[in-house]
Parts: sequence; C-alpha cells; structure tokens
Amino acid sequence: MTERRTLYHYPLCPFSRKIRLVLYEKGMPYGLIFETPWARRAEFLKLNPFGDVPVLIEPDGHVLTDHVAITEYLNELKTMPNLLGETPRGRAEIRRITNLFDSSFYMDVFKPLVGERVIKALKTGGSPDSILIRAGRENLKRYLGYVDWLAARRSYLGGRNLSVADLDVAAHISVLDYLGEVAWEDYQDAKLWYAKIKSRPSFSSLLQDKLAGIIPSDTYANLDF
Repeated sequence: MTERRTLYHYPLCPFSRKIRLVLYEKGMPYGLIFETPWARRAEFLKLNPFGDVPVLIEPDGHVLTDHVAITEYLNELKTMPNLLGETPRGRAEIRRITNLFDSSFYMDVFKPLVGERVIKALKTGGSPDSILIRAGRENLKRYLGYVDWLAARRSYLGGRNLSVADLDVAAHISVLDYLGEVAWEDYQDAKLWYAKIKSRPSFSSLLQDKLAGIIPSDTYANLDF
C-alpha cells in the first residue's frame, strides 16, 4: 500500500495549488487539510511557526515548509516526470518563469486583487481599496500578455515539456479565474495553453474547490471556456 502524504493548504493560495499539482503529476497520493493562515492556530504553528501554507507532512512525520523547497524536494524524491528541466539552461528558464510569478506577479496582481477582494474581508472585515484593485487589473494585463507571448512560441511555457513553470503559472492564474478576473478573449494563445493545463487530471481537484460565500466564475470549472 502506498503511504499518503498530508498537505495543509488554503484553497485560494497559489503556492498550495502548485504543490497539489506537483504531487498529482508525480503520482504521490496525498490528503488535504484546510488551513486558514491568518488564524494562527496553535497546532498549526507547531508545524510551521511562521504560519504559512503549504506545509507538507511526509508519511514518516517529517515536516516540510516553503513551496519552493517542497517542489525541489518532490522533484528529487521522484525523478520522473522531471518537472524542473533536463538541462542547466532549461532549468534556469523554468526557475526564471516561476520566480517571476511567485514574486512579481504575486505582489503586482495577487495581493492587490485577491488580497483586496477576498482576504481583507475574511481577515478584518475591511472594505476593498478600489485604487489597488484597478492597479492589480492593469498589472494583470501585462502578465497575461507575457503568458500569451510565451504560449504562442512554445509547446509549454518553459519549453517543449510540461514543467513547474506551467503548474506554477496556472496555479496563480486559476485563482484569478475563480474570481472572474481574466478576460480570456483578449489572450487567445494563453487561453489555449491554460485549457491544455486545466484539462489535465491533476487539475480536476482544483476545479472542485469552493470557498464559502465566494461563487466561482462561469469559466472556472468549464474545460471548454
């Protein structure tokens, strides 16, 4: 019997979503535990004193934190399929794209959009800042344009094969798609790429995610959007 890992996650956390995709693509069974990061739950803080998700618990009880470290660990633990590239240049390109979205996209788009529209209300009950939301939407156009450019020139974002770059970017974009923030008609090559990733079996559990009080967009779970 294959032992299952346990992943502490938050449904709208793109880093949690990426690890879910990596685990599935690697053929590693896992169970999910919903964790609200800002709740600062005492039992969770024993696993990760910084309170961030995702947190992965190995079958022997070993605790792993930080989504980048977890990704690298899983790719080394089970080498096939290799999701981090076959050559030094290939790996550099995949890491460049994932870092762009994990750092710049997260600050420029995720925080002003998801942070203001969803997280602020859940954390403090505060009203969204319309100026930040407008800025996030403008920034989103720039990043989607770049994904569109990459998708028009490559089979996958990082090159010829599926990689963490695809899973990472799709994880980020899927949260925006959940909220109906993506104007897919303006980015046809990005749309075709996302449909390809979205149609993979690994994505099916993400498309079933629901957050209380937040209804997903019509395109979110639709494979023929």
